[in-house]
Parts: sequence; structure tokens; C-alpha cells
Amino acid sequence: MSKSVLVNLVADLGFATRCKLAEMGYGARMMARLLALTGPVFARFGLIRDQIFFLGNYSLAIITVSGLFVGFVLGLQSYYALQRYGSSEALGLLVALALVRELGPVITALLFAGRAGTALTAEIGLMKAGEQLSAMEMMAVDPVRRILAPRFWGGVIAMPLLAAVFSAVGIVGGWVVGVLMIGVDAGAFWSQMQSGVDVWRDVGNGIVKSFVFGVTVTFIALFQGFEAQPTPEGVARATTRTVVLASLAVLGLDFVLTALMFSV
Repeated sequence: MSKSVLVNLVADLGFATRCKLAEMGYGARMMARLLALTGPVFARFGLIRDQIFFLGNYSLAIITVSGLFVGFVLGLQSYYALQRYGSSEALGLLVALALVRELGPVITALLFAGRAGTALTAEIGLMKAGEQLSAMEMMAVDPVRRILAPRFWGGVIAMPLLAAVFSAVGIVGGWVVGVLMIGVDAGAFWSQMQSGVDVWRDVGNGIVKSFVFGVTVTFIALFQGFEAQPTPEGVARATTRTVVLASLAVLGLDFVLTALMFSV
């Protein structure tokens, strides 16, 4: 390898690293700005309410159906695993812990990224491509305060609610398979669940996870849309990046949060 090729390789690597660091710094500044706008945005709660409806209500169908089938599969697989050890009465406890601790927040966040996250990125990207954001700046209207902040808090609030719906429907699905189809005692199913699930340690940790995932997914979607190239191809690439980055961030944060929560 010649000296000039090596120099160009190092220069390209340094340029790419500098661009990524600049992008991370800009993202941190935008997050700080969104958090600083919390008070003014909540003063006009109607804007947040509309976004909760848009992001939460329109994602409710896929969340409910997915939660039901996940509960079906979880109940069936858990029963055959517990039956080997004569502990089939603990089916309700296993289903509830798996859903409220892990599957509920994680799968909901992944579905939320695919449904609501892409919608947010496409919406903001198309507004940028249509120069609507630039027009708002020309009229002395801050697009971050008027457009991004309500959508950010709408997604943050909607995510824990959707995760709770997913877990509740999943438990019902596990009950249908375990009690109605297989024949597990209904009293044992519910009593084991009630005695074994701790409100703060299990349900509380699931709520914390869903809140963190909501912040992460919503911010990634908004940032990718706001920084998208103002072309149809740029908006399409930004939408794809939203799904990829949000999914990887959710899975990585899930490991970190689980390690922190259950090691204390």
C-alpha cells in the first residue's frame, strides 16, 4: 500500500469520525432543547393530546393483536416447559413475569418504531422537503417548539400506555391457552400470578423500560426526520434509518437496563 493511499484512508476515517461526532453533538443539543421546552409545551397540552391520539390510537390495533398472539405462544411454550417439572400451575406467574418485565416493553418498542416511528420520520421529512419548516422559521415560529416537542412528548406518553395494553392482552392470551384450551386450574393460574408478581420490582421496572424506550424511539424518529435530505430519496433513507437505529437502541438499552435493575 502506497503512502498516498494510506494517507487518504486515514483522512477519510478521520472525516467520517468527525462527522459522526458532530452529529452526536447536534443530537445531544436537540435533546436538551426538547427537554428545556417541557414547560411551554405542556402549557398547550392540546398539541400533545393530538399526538398521543395519532401515535397511540393508530398503533393500538397492531399492539393488541401482537400481544394476543405473543400470549398464545408464550402460554403454550411455557406450559410444555413447566409440565416437565410438575409446575404447570405456575403458568400464570411465568407468563406475567415474561410480559411485564421483558416482552411487553421490548416488543411494544419495536412495533412502535416500525409503526409510529416511521410515520414521524416521514411526516417531518416531508415537511422539510416541502419547505414548511423553513416557512415557519421565516414567520418567526420555532419548528422545534411547535412541531417536534409536542410529538416528542406524545410518543413518550403513548409508549408506556401501549406497553401496558400489550402486557395485559398477552396475559389474557396466556390464560386462554392455559386455562381454556389446556385445562390448567384457573385459580392456580391467577393466584400464582398475584402472589409472585411484585408491583414495584416487576411492574415498575417494566414501566421504567417502556418510558426509556419511548424517549429513545421518539427522539430517533424526530431527529432522523429533521435531518433528512429534502428529497424523496432522503426521506426514504431517513425512514429506514429510524427503524434500524431505534431497534438496535431498544435491544441494547434493554440489556443495560436489565443488568442494572436486577443486579441492585
